[in-house]
Amino acid sequence: MNKFENKVYLSSPTMHGEELKYMTEAFDKNWMSTVGENINYIENAISKRVGVNYAVALSAGTCALHLCMKLAGIKRGDLVFCSDMTFDATVNPVVYEGGIPVFIDTEYDTWNMDPAALEKAFEIYPNVKTVVVANLYGTPCKMDEIKKICDKHNAIIVEDAAESFGATYKGIQTGTFGKYNVISFNGNKIITGSSGGMLLTDSKEAADKARKWSTQARENAPWYQHKEIGYNYRMSNVIAGVVRGQLPYLEEHIAQKKVIYERYKEAFKDLPCSMNPYIESDMQPNFWLSCMLIDKNAMCKQVRSESEARYIKEKGKTCPTEILEKIASVNAEGRPIWKPMHMQPIYRNNSFIANDKNVDVGMDIFERGLCLPSDNKMTPEQQDFIISVIKECFE
Repeated sequence: MNKFENKVYLSSPTMHGEELKYMTEAFDKNWMSTVGENINYIENAISKRVGVNYAVALSAGTCALHLCMKLAGIKRGDLVFCSDMTFDATVNPVVYEGGIPVFIDTEYDTWNMDPAALEKAFEIYPNVKTVVVANLYGTPCKMDEIKKICDKHNAIIVEDAAESFGATYKGIQTGTFGKYNVISFNGNKIITGSSGGMLLTDSKEAADKARKWSTQARENAPWYQHKEIGYNYRMSNVIAGVVRGQLPYLEEHIAQKKVIYERYKEAFKDLPCSMNPYIESDMQPNFWLSCMLIDKNAMCKQVRSESEARYIKEKGKTCPTEILEKIASVNAEGRPIWKPMHMQPIYRNNSFIANDKNVDVGMDIFERGLCLPSDNKMTPEQQDFIISVIKECFE
């Protein structure tokens, strides 16, 4: 079988040149630290772009999530409702503060937190005061339903919009629906700084606290004085220069990602599978990653251990393991769907709340789903070849 000479990645950084300009300015002006023009610029530009009053640039999205948990007042032993099908960076910051994640199952309409399961969770644990929701693969959650439930139970939302920068729900940008919100500039995100993240909020008090904590909680004194534990979480002005150079291209990147998604969707319309879904009347994802879900009746036998997977090929059927192997064989990169948190060895003893006790939606999507090559530098010809490789798996 033919293969690509240069690897087609899942989602690699797309650079444009302006990034180097702002990095060089940081070098020339000797702003090679966690203060400088680039940081000031992106905090101002992104707060306006998203629609919040304050943005705090930090060294990683995970750092921003950690400070969100501190702002939410999570204490040791507190239960916190969390999206189940997500990367563990959504959940680990809860544990940093001593909280105990309770995982809320996924729903099929968006692959995000199921509002019905969330309501059920409040019936079981009525005193929970923080809900952490993640927008999977750039698709918003059912925010109106989730917010209504949280308001009813006097709980606050922390929105993990790490993957959904630029996506909208009913015309409103993600990263604005929680009391505290997060976006990420990790190397594979739709806008990158190579690393970095941002905490978004409408509260000046919260923004000021986050800035203080992120600089080792230094007090306003002539010497280094500290009354509380702090962290070295501030973003570098050099990294901020990369983000600054990337920002003008957000809409372009989203448009390119959408074309990739739509080409897969059209190509697979006659196959027993579907793409990662969204509610078209309410949502405009950023299409960060294009994903496939194989129909149940088209799944061949597949078994996964903690670190390996095996399958038995059947005529007319396939599975994520086979497709990922075939994609890799032509020098392209896909990956499995996020393994749900309640299936992870570290969190298996935590509570898991499903809407229907007979259906574990997150586990089902993990078993039948996979992420396809979604790099916006992928050419139509490269995508067509990947599509042909995938189609062969269903033969």
